[in-house]
Amino acid sequence: YDLIWKSIEPYLDGIRTVYFSPAGLLNQVPFAAMGPENGQLLSSEYNLVQLSNTYLITQKKNEPGFDRTVFIGGVDYDIDKHGRENDTNVNLDLNSINKSKGTRSIGESWSYLPGTLEEINAIEALFDKSRHDMTKWTGQEASEARFKAFSGNSPKLIHLATHGFFFENPEKRQMMTEDILNENKFKYAEDPLLRSGLILAGANQAWQHGINPFEEEDGVLTAMEIANMDLSNTDLVVLSACETGLGDIDGSEGVYGLQRAFKMAGVDLIIMSLWQVPDKETAEFMTLFYENWLGGQEVRTAFNETQKSMQQRYKDEPLKWAAFVLFE
Repeated sequence: YDLIWKSIEPYLDGIRTVYFSPAGLLNQVPFAAMGPENGQLLSSEYNLVQLSNTYLITQKKNEPGFDRTVFIGGVDYDIDKHGRENDTNVNLDLNSINKSKGTRSIGESWSYLPGTLEEINAIEALFDKSRHDMTKWTGQEASEARFKAFSGNSPKLIHLATHGFFFENPEKRQMMTEDILNENKFKYAEDPLLRSGLILAGANQAWQHGINPFEEEDGVLTAMEIANMDLSNTDLVVLSACETGLGDIDGSEGVYGLQRAFKMAGVDLIIMSLWQVPDKETAEFMTLFYENWLGGQEVRTAFNETQKSMQQRYKDEPLKWAAFVLFE
């Protein structure tokens, strides 16, 4: 706060909404959770609007609609092309399983996330109550091929409750050549858009063994693949997953990861995360957000009010709510 925000406070007297576009490492800062010692957090003082570029301030945006929505959660990461469960988890070290349990984070394989199904079921109930239709993909339905079929005819709202991943630049990781050869191919790709992505149905076979579960697709939806899609009809993408706001940072050029990929694909608004998110609190955050939005609040307001509610519930625990950012 003292290094970044304190010096501009005198110029914000009477201001309620602050538009800003971070550069460099500031893209990894949760501004909503920033504040003076023993003082109010910025999210309590201001309506913070994070932009990919400040020229967007002059662009009039339509409020996202509910006329066509798709929610993805409760994904089966172990299904194969014949609809059978594979045994990719059987030989995993117990410590690796315990390490990833309860978060939508990177592991040696991808464990089922029961909270994601509960999350979209709770949101479905809210949509039913407000008489808005929604489409739900779970289990094997949540395939990469099906997602890619959105290109050119995408829904207004896409909600992805699943695992996400980002690996930092391999040049920054000290690894022996033989270690690299034995490692997952996504970790050591040169292009940062191949080191960031989302996990869909059947991905464990490709992640661990290099086998494509559905022949044409491997279930690992990389940022590169998203960037090559046409999602220009989509107003909002909600990435209810870990580290979806991370990527390689190139000075003032921004972040090379999922956020850039969805912007390149034509999406207007993105809700993303800056760190590993607890499964339970993520579901809670998302349910509150949709409750606010479906209740008549605009997207920005609904998001800001959700942050404030979570802050009140989890005082002194910003790790449970401040990871999520609304990015325009």
